[in-house]
Amino acid sequence: MSRRRYVGRGVPGGYRIWDNRGRRYWGDFYELCPDELLAELNGPADRDRLVDLMRRYKKATR
Repeated sequence: MSRRRYVGRGVPGGYRIWDNRGRRYWGDFYELCPDELLAELNGPADRDRLVDLMRRYKKATR
């Protein structure tokens, strides 16, 4: 099984998405763990679906 490119990393106050290939954080800060967003990034990566998920998780708070 290959290593996942995008993983959620806990940071103070929430989560950030880490890009293993680029070795940097990707996207915004999220207060809730963006599980569906990570699955989409590591899977088919449909652009419209990614935008919807990013908006949903950006609005979600604890």
